[in-house]
Amino acid sequence: MELNIKEYLAPILKWWWLILLTTAVAGGTSYFASNEQEEAFRATTTLMVGNAFDSERPVTSEISMAATLASFYVDMANRNEVRRETAEALGLRQLPSRIAVRQVDDIFIDITITDSNAERAQAVANELARQLILRTPSAEEDDSFAVSLLGDFENQINQTTTQIELKQQEIALAQSAQEISQLQDELRALESTKSQLTKDYTSLLQSSGQSATNTISVLEPALLPQRPIVTSSSSMSVVLTAAGIGLVLSATAAYVLEYLDDTIKTPETISRITGFNTLAGIAEIRSDNKLITFAQPKSPISEAFRVLRTALQFAIVNDPSQKVFLVSSAVPEEGKSTTAANLAIVLAQAGNKTLLIDADLRRPSQHKVFGLSNRRGLSDLLIEISPDEDADDQPLEVLERKMQETQIQRLHLLTCGSVPPNPSELLGSKHMQRFLKVVSDEYDFILLDSPPVLSVTDATLLSARADGMIMVARAGKSRRQYVKMAAEKLRDVNANLLGYVLNALAPRSAGHRSYYYYNDPYYSVDEISDSDDSGPSANGSDEQSLTDKVKNRLAGGQTA
Repeated sequence: MELNIKEYLAPILKWWWLILLTTAVAGGTSYFASNEQEEAFRATTTLMVGNAFDSERPVTSEISMAATLASFYVDMANRNEVRRETAEALGLRQLPSRIAVRQVDDIFIDITITDSNAERAQAVANELARQLILRTPSAEEDDSFAVSLLGDFENQINQTTTQIELKQQEIALAQSAQEISQLQDELRALESTKSQLTKDYTSLLQSSGQSATNTISVLEPALLPQRPIVTSSSSMSVVLTAAGIGLVLSATAAYVLEYLDDTIKTPETISRITGFNTLAGIAEIRSDNKLITFAQPKSPISEAFRVLRTALQFAIVNDPSQKVFLVSSAVPEEGKSTTAANLAIVLAQAGNKTLLIDADLRRPSQHKVFGLSNRRGLSDLLIEISPDEDADDQPLEVLERKMQETQIQRLHLLTCGSVPPNPSELLGSKHMQRFLKVVSDEYDFILLDSPPVLSVTDATLLSARADGMIMVARAGKSRRQYVKMAAEKLRDVNANLLGYVLNALAPRSAGHRSYYYYNDPYYSVDEISDSDDSGPSANGSDEQSLTDKVKNRLAGGQTA
């Protein structure tokens, strides 16, 4: 479970600096932007179109008409002419830039002004409302005479109503039929008069502005704003929101980058996709001299190659007869030749008679790594020797003429030689089989540097001739699908794949930390000091002690 959590958190741990930087930039930018903003005040005037809500029984058609007129007045408020006259009425050269006029709940209009000056925001909101009211038809008429007439009609109607009530009381008290008949005639006359007065009043009321639909009234005038709408608390919330957005976006980007990047970075990835363990993790060699185990024998990288050497010895501890090992990779440029060369050096430094063969007959490189000539080599040797098993000494005689000694004691190099037209046929021939069989009796270790597995069939053919095989992957470059395909191809031919070497590790990567124990006494420079060419002690106890210690480490033990 812990491993899964680490894998899930790996993108965040890798890109923590990007996440932190993005969060800081987003929060800092929003903070400075908020501080640069002027304080803003907001004032709102609310208008109502029509008088439908003044009636006890509003008519639906009046409300619908008021809603249509409200939309019209909203459009009018956004006209340049109305705003120009508003500015002239207030003596302003121009109005605030943030003016919002919108229709609310059909018959209401909100005029909202946002400005850095509170008094100006209030004045503009109220004046713009007044300009709209001035443009209604009722505002252009003088209704004073109509209002006085309506008052007279109301008084007459009230008086007539009182007279009718008194007349009804007189009828109730009358004794004779003649008196009752006369009072009823007077009552009918009063009721007819009231009816006519009511009709005239209604007609006059409908023609006046008091019941008109096309009117605007101020429902709530704009008040003087007391507080700015942008405060320190809101600024802090903006900063936190911006920082949170930056954090989420950068974390998402980290996971997207990791998802799109299908290269190998950790030993766990190799184990998961291939099923094989990683024998060693090697840091990237940045110097021009790739033979770092010879040039810098006490460097951490050299120690890592010694860990690889011990892992190889541990892998064959039950079968010392295994001597021929193939070093390859899935695709080119993954560091197989450099790994093979440095592994050969540390094997020779440990007192083993070692032969390094450049079996890459297509793009040879070992002669360049060691700075030696490539005029003669493996291809020439395979052509000269006889496949006849009776001539036992012939491969050794030819080998003595073709191989070259290196600066490292007990290490011989057989370069590629002339590039043949048929590399696969030569490597898979009986000549190659007999050659490896004979020279394995003369050397403790024989390392074959072969072409990549997925490029050509040479490595697959050589895997049948070798006792074991080591695959090399380059951190940050080797793609998972290629590494997996190469492992499956080798598994199909029953190659004895011992494990992987993950090289070019970054100093702070997870894979690098998994293999480098600088403070551990098992890996201290003073204890592991076999870089000189003088060889081990007479009884080999120092090397054996070191081997036992690293074996114990690989096996999970903790005792020294």
